[in-house]
Amino acid sequence: MLNLLSNTAAFVFALGVIIFVHEAGHLIAAKYFDVRTLTFSLGFGKRLWGFQRGETDYRVSLVPLGGYVQLGGEDPSEVSDDPREFLNKPRWQRVIVYLAGPAMNVILAVGLVAVVFMVGIEVVGSPDTPPVVGTVVESSPAAVAGLEPGDRITSISGREVSKWEEVRFEFLTSPEQEIAVGYERAGAAYSTSVTPIKVPKYGVGDAGVFPKMLPRILGLVPDAPAEAAGFEPGDEVRKVDGRVVAGTDDFVSYVSERPGQSLEVEIKRGDAILTLAVVPQDQDGVGRIGVNIGAVAYERYGPIEALGRSVAFNYQITVRTFQVLGKIFSGKLAAKSALSGPIEIAAMSGAAVRSGFRNLLYLMGIISISIAILNLLPIPVLDGGQIFILMVESLRRRDLSLRFKERVNQVGFLMIVMLMIVVLYFDLVKNVPEGLLPGS
Repeated sequence: MLNLLSNTAAFVFALGVIIFVHEAGHLIAAKYFDVRTLTFSLGFGKRLWGFQRGETDYRVSLVPLGGYVQLGGEDPSEVSDDPREFLNKPRWQRVIVYLAGPAMNVILAVGLVAVVFMVGIEVVGSPDTPPVVGTVVESSPAAVAGLEPGDRITSISGREVSKWEEVRFEFLTSPEQEIAVGYERAGAAYSTSVTPIKVPKYGVGDAGVFPKMLPRILGLVPDAPAEAAGFEPGDEVRKVDGRVVAGTDDFVSYVSERPGQSLEVEIKRGDAILTLAVVPQDQDGVGRIGVNIGAVAYERYGPIEALGRSVAFNYQITVRTFQVLGKIFSGKLAAKSALSGPIEIAAMSGAAVRSGFRNLLYLMGIISISIAILNLLPIPVLDGGQIFILMVESLRRRDLSLRFKERVNQVGFLMIVMLMIVVLYFDLVKNVPEGLLPGS
């Protein structure tokens, strides 16, 4: 029950902020171009609370799954000669009004993720983790294909790769599909094929292979040798006494066996490679330098770098979103694997807020950029669909017929309703125990 309440509260908060920012974009642009604005609503349906300011009714409505800005003259059947009516404004101004909502979502996404990067967040591995195999699960597709720890993957599906994230994405989005993999072992080039198994609940692919991740400093013990030597949280440990570190256990073991001996530890801090000298304390014959170490990366940056990394992060999300959509439409990936509805988003929001508010902000950033992308798709009723119609009218240099636009909007509305029903069903399939749904 507590989880249900926290899920609901986190969902309402997250979606409320994202919708407010989106609709505020439309409102600000409309008022800037002196369009008559009648209503600014968070939610749909019955008005629960609000206030009137000027000509605009600001309200909170019953159903919290969206929002809207009602503009004077937006309905073609109600257009008058008033120059402030929306449809009497130049097309380029109307395009900007429609673009303003998604644009505000993009700004929100970049801002939220930048704040998270400034505060600091732990992530498994680094975005720049090289495509080197660290662990292969016994009897997994990767093991059957002959991949071994230490192999460097050079290409996947015929494309060269330089980061593990590219490998992970291809395996994740290609369940039960044979994938060509090129790799290097001991300087020699090889090729094989891997067919990821399908994870039943989510329908994504699992190849049973994980990257080699160098250990990172997660925290320092006050007044211990590591702090005195200049180690910092986030440092990636690469070598010790000129010897390449194989992993967390390897480094801990090496240090433990050398109490009182001076060690030269090579680390990577940002883009810099540093060598630090440290002498492990002798604790009952075991060497300790006073660090919390693991394969989890701690990402924390100054304001300018955090903003730059946030832009790159959101760009990558956008690229991956369209790649996933392409796989869905080509039949290579089940829609259930990629689409999430209100139940799934609420569950993720609740889990995020319980693990820390920064994780909720991180999730909100991802949802915000996803909503921006969705709204810009050329689907009637959505912002992208309205922009597409305006672009067509601009090319034709005359408006499309009122009857045609009404039919197009009706089709678009039905598409959105069907999409909501589908994602809600997917949510139920993924979150309701087996046997409680028809056909399960």
